[in-house]
Amino acid sequence: MSRVEQPSRRTLMAAAVVAAAAAGGAIPGTAQAAPAAGTGGAATGPGRAAPRRPVDYHAWTTFRDWRQGAAQGVRPVAGARPGVVIGAPAGTADYTDPHTGTTAAWEYATWTSPVHRLAVPSTEVIASWNAHTPSGTWIQVELRGTYSDGTDTPWYVMGRWTAGDGEQDIRRTSVDDQSDGRSSIWTDTFSIDDASTGLRLTSYRLRLTLHRRPGTRGTPTVWRLGAMGSDIPDRFTVPASTPRHAGELRVPRYSQEIHKGQYPEYDNGGEAWCSPTSSQMIIEYWGGRLTEEQLAWVDPSYADPQICHAARYTYDNQYEGCGNWPFNAAYAATFKGLQGVVTRLGSLADLETLIAAGIPVITSQSFLEEELTGSGYGTSGHLMTVIGFTAEGDVIANDPASDDNDAVRRVYKRREWENIWLRTKRYNASGKVASGTGGVCYLYFPAHPSPRQRKALAAVGVR
Repeated sequence: MSRVEQPSRRTLMAAAVVAAAAAGGAIPGTAQAAPAAGTGGAATGPGRAAPRRPVDYHAWTTFRDWRQGAAQGVRPVAGARPGVVIGAPAGTADYTDPHTGTTAAWEYATWTSPVHRLAVPSTEVIASWNAHTPSGTWIQVELRGTYSDGTDTPWYVMGRWTAGDGEQDIRRTSVDDQSDGRSSIWTDTFSIDDASTGLRLTSYRLRLTLHRRPGTRGTPTVWRLGAMGSDIPDRFTVPASTPRHAGELRVPRYSQEIHKGQYPEYDNGGEAWCSPTSSQMIIEYWGGRLTEEQLAWVDPSYADPQICHAARYTYDNQYEGCGNWPFNAAYAATFKGLQGVVTRLGSLADLETLIAAGIPVITSQSFLEEELTGSGYGTSGHLMTVIGFTAEGDVIANDPASDDNDAVRRVYKRREWENIWLRTKRYNASGKVASGTGGVCYLYFPAHPSPRQRKALAAVGVR
């Protein structure tokens, strides 16, 4: 589980809604559940439009993509995985690492995307990226958007990221205290401060800054840069879905709980490592392996040292945790032949589509113990890996919050599970309104998906 005893950043995002309710406004979602995206809720047919998917994921990944936008010092590179690298640096700038206090000069180059107009005017946006950052290099991802009233946000930092954490690297970090009084950044998520006003983000640009040590020739390579915008209706419940697919993928099983007390400098040890543990399961499902050299730093008495490694290399030094969503996706993409994105799905039908194509999914949810039969715990935020569905439609999950690896495979009741995953509002143990994740997930899949996988990904809005 992820920081179970502390309010999660997702809980904090519900503050504006709670404040509005206290002021006398109704809490949205209590009277009528909104239809799950992609499933309808209202029937479709002649004269009826298909339901709008309230999620817009867009990414720049092709050589043509990288030749668009505005470049200062970067150059696009072709090949099996097109991307951008530092060509002739645009300049040199100092950066003081807030986690080490060290100030150093870095050469930099920038690429700014074309404007992406959101198909869904959004209350939230989450960026994610896939990159290679050799020692002595790092990247910064920023977002600037346009509101529905025509005004612009500032440039918000969505992450400062490097694959490493050695002496030549900065400390991987999100950036707190970013707000213009209308929107804010909550660790890895852009959020409209008060969605009840009707204010939305209608478009955005992403700015990518590549850094390296002056006088060196190393460079980051960025293969994928994208963002997911969404406007999920406030809802405490979602409609029940009808099972469509049964089957189970053979995904490795790892428990976070056997790592309790190990490397407490990374989010207090294994008890909070649900996100990197889930990530490592799917990385290994796709064939990703760590070498003995990469794992040499781990105490040899610890089982499954790759989980300790995943925690270390997804750790967000500002958040002080391993649950930064895009940092996990970026970590997955450091393995050869893999890419990762953060998005939202709209229904269990979306999950079934991916499972049928052989793509397991990491999902984020929060719940009381009594809301998920057989869980044995409650949580303000937890990641698990969906690996299949039973003949009755129940969810088969590799749940890392298990006593040992053998206990990781769980079967959860379909109706309970879909509600805790897809809702955006819930009641916590104190009876107060808290936030739900609204279908957030990580998708890790091959750099070159099969036709069947590509079709499944396109069906859930990922290309």
